[in-house]
Amino acid sequence: MPLRPDLIEILRDEAVPIVILTGAGISKESGLHTFRDPDGIWAKYDIAEVATPEAFVNNPDLVHYFYNDRRAGLRDPAIVPNAAHLALARLEAEWPGDVLLVTQNVDDLHDRAGSKNLIHMHGELLKIRCNHCDLLTVWADDLARETPCPSCGNAGGLRPHVVWFGEMPLEMERIYDALGKCGLFISIGTSGNVYPAAGFVQVAREEAEAETVELNLEPSSGATLFDHSAYGAATDLVPGFVAALLKD
Repeated sequence: MPLRPDLIEILRDEAVPIVILTGAGISKESGLHTFRDPDGIWAKYDIAEVATPEAFVNNPDLVHYFYNDRRAGLRDPAIVPNAAHLALARLEAEWPGDVLLVTQNVDDLHDRAGSKNLIHMHGELLKIRCNHCDLLTVWADDLARETPCPSCGNAGGLRPHVVWFGEMPLEMERIYDALGKCGLFISIGTSGNVYPAAGFVQVAREEAEAETVELNLEPSSGATLFDHSAYGAATDLVPGFVAALLKD
């Protein structure tokens, strides 16, 4: 267990706010492909051709094909929240203090697991928005250049509600505010290579003097910045860690 029992008692008695960051590693155990693994999505596609604002301007058909494929994969009935997703939803429901879950993942597995206080900092695959009228709506079907906006009726402006390379992640002010006040920061299933998320541990340490924990399949690029760590599958580590925090 990454945290000593006496430290857990202190954190629980003080009802410290918790901020959790999750990455692709937690969703991989539900069967979703990661982006940065050697056999991941970016090994098969050129980022510049499918995940930038310029790509959408230059070749919207390819961009839509790419995200339609991602959306179809998420609709697969076999893709469901795993034990780690469910444990984090339980922690939010039962911890005596505030729990904010920040995910880099664009899937909806945390939502389906029951997490409520949740920020999708890189957007949501099952939502779209319109460049013409700023509509933001749930969308689970395929999308094409010719698809008319359900609000303004114009075609050509609908895009996936995901943060592309070169765009600012979502709700950063709220995230940094929570990091600056938390007593415990937990990073789960992230590579530590993608900023600004990779810098969250430093903010929690320096601004909030929080305890910091990494739960990962292997040490991330920022592993030395964490006070405590444990390595293995998220479906093994996270339920056990949550159970210890909640004093099961």
